[in-house]
Amino acid sequence: MSALLVTGTGTGVGKTVVTAALAALALSRGQRCTVVKPGQTGVADGAPGDLADVVRLAGEGVRTVELVRYPDPLSPAAAARRSGLPPVDPARAAAAILAARDDADLVLVEGAGGLLVRYDDDGFTMAELARTLRLPVLVVVEAGLGTLNATALTLEAIAHRGLDLVGLVIGAWPEEPGLAERSNVHDLEMLAARPLLGALPAGLGDRDRADFLATARAGLAPSLGGTFDPAEFRRRAA
Repeated sequence: MSALLVTGTGTGVGKTVVTAALAALALSRGQRCTVVKPGQTGVADGAPGDLADVVRLAGEGVRTVELVRYPDPLSPAAAARRSGLPPVDPARAAAAILAARDDADLVLVEGAGGLLVRYDDDGFTMAELARTLRLPVLVVVEAGLGTLNATALTLEAIAHRGLDLVGLVIGAWPEEPGLAERSNVHDLEMLAARPLLGALPAGLGDRDRADFLATARAGLAPSLGGTFDPAEFRRRAA
C-alpha cells in the first residue's frame, strides 16, 4: 500500500505512536515515508505537536506535513470556530496527500480523534477523505473496558462507507493486563473478523529511538513491516 489512514476509536488511544512505529519500520527498510496531519488541535503555534513526536521516535528521515493547527484541545471543527481560523479544507487535504504520494513510498495520514470527528461544519471527516482517496484504514484501539463498543461502532462506520479495513492494532498494551484486556483480545479479533495486526506496549513513546524501532518491529505484523505473531500474542494473553 502506498497510502494509509491511521485512525482510532477515540482520543489518546495511541494513534501517534502507531504512526511513528509504521514510519520507523518504513525508514528501516530504506523507504521514503511522509506523514500527513490534516488538523492538529490542542497545540499552540511553535509548540511541538504530534508530528514532532513522529520525527523524534521514527527519525529525521520521515517527512511531515501539517495543514492546519488550532490551540484548543477540541475537535478540529470546534477548534476552528473558537479560534476564528478557517477549518480544514477537504480539497487541500486531498491535494496534500496526493502530492505526498508522488514523492514517497509510503504516506501515512493521521487523523484527530476518531473516524467520524468533524473537521468543518459541513461534516467533513477522515472517513470522507478515505473514501475520496480510497485510503485503506488501520484502526488503533484500546485494550481495556469500553473498547469493544467503540471498536464495533468504528468498524460499522467503515463497512457502511465501503472503506477498506486493514485491521486493528492495540495502541497501548499494559505491562500487567487484567481480565478485561486478556478477554478483549479474542473479542477484538472476532469484531474485525481477522487476527490483530499488532499490540504496542504502553509507554512506548517514552523510549529512545533504537528501543522504539526494535519494539515496533516486534509489535506490528509482517504486513505492516514487523514480526508480530497474533497467535502467540493470543496464547500469552489467555
